[in-house]
Amino acid sequence: MKTIKGRVWKYGDDVNTDVIFPGKYTYTVSDPAEMAQYALEDLDPSFAGNVQPGDIIVAGKNWGNGSSREQAVVCLTESGVGAIIAKSFARIYGRNCINNALPAITNAEAVDAIEHGEIIEIDMNAGEIRCAAGTFHFPPYPADVMAIIDAGGLVAYTRQKLAEQAA
Repeated sequence: MKTIKGRVWKYGDDVNTDVIFPGKYTYTVSDPAEMAQYALEDLDPSFAGNVQPGDIIVAGKNWGNGSSREQAVVCLTESGVGAIIAKSFARIYGRNCINNALPAITNAEAVDAIEHGEIIEIDMNAGEIRCAAGTFHFPPYPADVMAIIDAGGLVAYTRQKLAEQAA
């Protein structure tokens, strides 16, 4: 993965996993494609029907706090979200993003500068976020983490590595 370009969906602080993927669906919806239909339902009812592949979520501090449910990442990846930029991430949510091949980038200055609806570009290799307000830098992911994301997530990466060892 080199560059992600998309429209911004901007949200505030402390958006928890129950808001990202409503808890009422946790035990009744297991199909990832169906999960996408409920993404951000309580926060932004227009999101699931209007998000486009590559769109980018920009959020305040503590994005993804609450339970450790993976559905809160899966519903966004299945919606086509290309990345999330936040002031900060809940620890487990950030790890779940990597496990599910969804780049999670921390940059408070970029969050403050980026406007809802604008088109931005993220260069994962250079560690740059380009928006109307300028270019903002972040530490690029280490090669091993990028390999997980490029493979499509931790499960796909592990399968790939096991197949390589078996060959």
